[in-house]
Amino acid sequence: MFGYRVPAPDEAMLISGGRRGLGGAPFRVVTGHGKFVLPVFRKTRFLTLSMCEAEVTETCVTRQGIALHVRAVIAFKVGNDTESIINAGQRFLSDQDQMSVLTGRIFAGHLRSIIGSMTVEEIVTERQKLAAEVLDTSKVEMAKIGLIVDSLQIQSIDDGEVGYIEAMSAPHKAAIQRQAQIAQAQATQASVEAEQVAARNQAEYARQTAVVKAEYSAEVDRAQAQAAQAGPLAQAHAQQEVLAAQTELAQRQAELRQQQLVAEIVKPAEAEAQRIKLLAIAEAERMKIQAEAAASYDRVALDRMLIDQLPQIVKEAAGGLAGANVNVLNGADGLGEIAAGLVSQGLTILDSVRGNLSGADPDGRRPGDEVKNLLQLQAKKDEKKNDGPVDLD
Repeated sequence: MFGYRVPAPDEAMLISGGRRGLGGAPFRVVTGHGKFVLPVFRKTRFLTLSMCEAEVTETCVTRQGIALHVRAVIAFKVGNDTESIINAGQRFLSDQDQMSVLTGRIFAGHLRSIIGSMTVEEIVTERQKLAAEVLDTSKVEMAKIGLIVDSLQIQSIDDGEVGYIEAMSAPHKAAIQRQAQIAQAQATQASVEAEQVAARNQAEYARQTAVVKAEYSAEVDRAQAQAAQAGPLAQAHAQQEVLAAQTELAQRQAELRQQQLVAEIVKPAEAEAQRIKLLAIAEAERMKIQAEAAASYDRVALDRMLIDQLPQIVKEAAGGLAGANVNVLNGADGLGEIAAGLVSQGLTILDSVRGNLSGADPDGRRPGDEVKNLLQLQAKKDEKKNDGPVDLD
């Protein structure tokens, strides 16, 4: 807008003409906002409020009389308050570059003064203290010209060819070198120990690897040997099982053949021998009965009939025994026991008949009824066998 002026954020606008400024200053100060300025009647100028830099390189003599070349850098600016802007505007508005020149000269004088009261050791070891003292002594003087110092840095201190600083640092250098050598030796020793430990670990690992490889190789060899023997062993076991089966089969065949021989030869022979034995026993009994019958007149006819029929009964029993499939557990002795039992039963029947001849039994049957019944039963058997009637009377 025509006549409206606005300063930059890092500038202060100075308006001259018209009313005076603060404290009787010949201009008014405007910062942070704009203002109407009448052309021709008012004049505006701008003062920078940004950071400025001044470099100081000075040769200073210490309290010990040793000349030191000191290089420092000062960061400063115009103060933000109106009083500082007025002071700086009245001094540097027409040539603002003079702020850096004047600031450098001011700090050079204070730097020479303060270094002259200190030793080289203090200056070298306490640079921050030196900077703080220089700032302290220059603060009032800088405020008079409207400037404030943000920082002061001592960049370098050099004694030229005197060698004082180098001599002063020699013990420290020696100590540092000694410590460095010790640290290097310790590092070398630690490195050697680490290498030795690594070598031992590698050797141990190689040994364990060799042992494991040997164990694996042995297992592989055993497995291969077992695999190579598996075929012959399996064949041998199979042959052994075949032989065992053949042996068992032969034993069973022999047992079967023995049983067949017993059934075909021994049992028929034993049965025939027993039959002959029974016939002989029956014949002996018949002769015995004939003798007993001759001694008793009343029983002659009955004894004769029994004697005549007894061989036939025994013969029939023997004939039936010869054709029978009898399981004899104890050979000829068993057949003898069977035959003896048959003869004993025949004799028992004969004794019973004889006893009944002596009188009637309690049931009122006549003597000779049992004999007659037995003879009739035998006659029926003979009739069936001979296909004709038999006269028992």
